[in-house]
Amino acid sequence: MASSTYLFTSESVSEGHPDKVSDRVSDAIVDLFIGRDPQARVAVETLTTTNRVVLAGEVRSAEDVSKAEMISAARDAIKEIGYEQDGFHWQKADIDCYVHEQSAHIAMGVDAAGNKDEGAGDQGIMFGYAVDETPELMPAPIAYAHRIVKALADARHAGIRKEFGPDAKSQVTLRYENGRPVGTTSVVVSSQHEEGLNQDDIKELVRPYVEEVLPEGWMCPEEQFYVNPTGMFVIGGPDGDAGLTGRKIIVDTYGGAAPHGGGAFSGKDPTKVDRSAAYAARYLAKNVVAAGLARRCLIQLAYAIGVSHPLSIYLDTFGTGEVPEDKLADVLPRVMNLTPRGIREHLALNRPIYKRTAAYGHFGRAPDEDGGFSWEKTDLQSALKGAI
Repeated sequence: MASSTYLFTSESVSEGHPDKVSDRVSDAIVDLFIGRDPQARVAVETLTTTNRVVLAGEVRSAEDVSKAEMISAARDAIKEIGYEQDGFHWQKADIDCYVHEQSAHIAMGVDAAGNKDEGAGDQGIMFGYAVDETPELMPAPIAYAHRIVKALADARHAGIRKEFGPDAKSQVTLRYENGRPVGTTSVVVSSQHEEGLNQDDIKELVRPYVEEVLPEGWMCPEEQFYVNPTGMFVIGGPDGDAGLTGRKIIVDTYGGAAPHGGGAFSGKDPTKVDRSAAYAARYLAKNVVAAGLARRCLIQLAYAIGVSHPLSIYLDTFGTGEVPEDKLADVLPRVMNLTPRGIREHLALNRPIYKRTAAYGHFGRAPDEDGGFSWEKTDLQSALKGAI
């Protein structure tokens, strides 16, 4: 039996982290294509390094999108993050585009034809998770880690803290007693900053944002509050470290509190089940918890390329369920069509809503009026209870 008293740590990174810059650019291109053709197929990867960006991947669209437009979308994404540094500048960086047409063999296996429904874009397993530790039904360590780096970024964008650079990381360790978070034992924050500031200066600039994010009385001991532990962090972002799309999949999901199937989200249109089925699994798990059917819920979906329905559905409520797990698992495909087409239609995923997901987590976000983060809605509670 797992211990009910333990420490658990999760990390987050800001929108200016080199891998997140790459995610943002890739998702900006997804939005560009889907905004032009809602049925477009996109799989684009981005490499970022010192004043250079490389775009590669495959696309298919009924409406033409030029390489120049993709390069322009990449520059806009970098500008929005705030990179105007000597080593990485939205306007001065060299951007190469090697995006080409989608393989006809992949399209043949995935497209609907005759009596064949649209199949999954690849094989794979996807997980969704929800737990009642926070109002957004996310694990508390990753929720607080996201909020810290988001607070630093908001202050930078607002001009309140011009000392901060775009690149930042956070790490939060919580103490659990009887399986519930009760306090913070340590916090680590690394923030890129302007020249002339020392470690103590940055620590005092960062402190109020951490204290504001954590619940009252939860601030860690002073000796466990680490800010810029290496001392100086002036050179950051892609100038300090190369970035690649899809390298922060644990940051994107549950901070290690739940399994991950391995597939990244950013740069992929919603026909790719790596993305859409992970969103569906989170949607179902969140609604199970929101409906009071369990305090904690993990769902796994498995797919095969070219096959429309999931090969398996697994559900675990970790002993917190109000109904048998096998009954809950049987109900899921009755309340939501879990084919790739069914998921996209239920969650209205064929919209340009993906650039905003590229930082601060794909889950635990408030649904937007234009359909963004639709998988965070809890509108399936009545259907779940009725089916049971």
